[in-house]
Amino acid sequence: MNKKTIWITGGSTGIGKALAIKFANEGWNVAISARRVDLLDELSNKYENISSFQLDVTDKSKCEEVFNNIKSKYENIDICFFSTGTWDPKKEKDIDVEQMEEVFRVNFFGTVNSIKAVEKYFKDKKNGIITIVSSIAGYRGLPNSTGYGPSKSALNNLAESLYFDFKRSNVRICLVSPGFIKTPMTDKNDFKMPFLKTTEYAAEKIYDGLINKNVFEIHFPKSLTLILKLFSLLPSKIYFSLVGKMTKHQKKN
Repeated sequence: MNKKTIWITGGSTGIGKALAIKFANEGWNVAISARRVDLLDELSNKYENISSFQLDVTDKSKCEEVFNNIKSKYENIDICFFSTGTWDPKKEKDIDVEQMEEVFRVNFFGTVNSIKAVEKYFKDKKNGIITIVSSIAGYRGLPNSTGYGPSKSALNNLAESLYFDFKRSNVRICLVSPGFIKTPMTDKNDFKMPFLKTTEYAAEKIYDGLINKNVFEIHFPKSLTLILKLFSLLPSKIYFSLVGKMTKHQKKN
């Protein structure tokens, strides 16, 4: 039993699912979690080295319980990949307080609950990788993103803060910032998404960044993320003007 093990939340669809398949095909043990047990079981039935562990990450005690179950099964956990997220573009165009609370409950506090569940294990173990999935939407404020963008921006700040804390224990904190990836979540978008990529593309980039490179942030596709990183350095007046012009004539269906 010297196989390496990864735990993936948000593993039933999208990037999480594609990454689970990628790691399984590379010979890893893969523990996947999400709310929809039917989708989890579909994957675990197809791949003998994928096991499903149903979880709602907004339940802090359940996060601890599920992680303990994963430890009992595999003993050693090498990577945690926390990618749970929610997005409802129709409710992002106005200040919908309840929607914003729900987005933060899932995207931010769901990730915090997951990290808290594994904190002591990794600090005692003194190695491993904890991965936080954010988004290019977290780089800077965007139109029609009152909840999702701020929740991802909070994750960026959290990852940077935790980097220092976990580095003292030789644990790597890694931030993943995808561009537009075709998933059930981005299918809700009613605008043309530049440089749209597949989940398989995302999984390849993430696997390479986690296994073959020692970087803090894995971001892709570079043709988009580097432009947005440059935008994040611009003075506010120029940034607002540029983004305003780019989105002014954007047709909403």
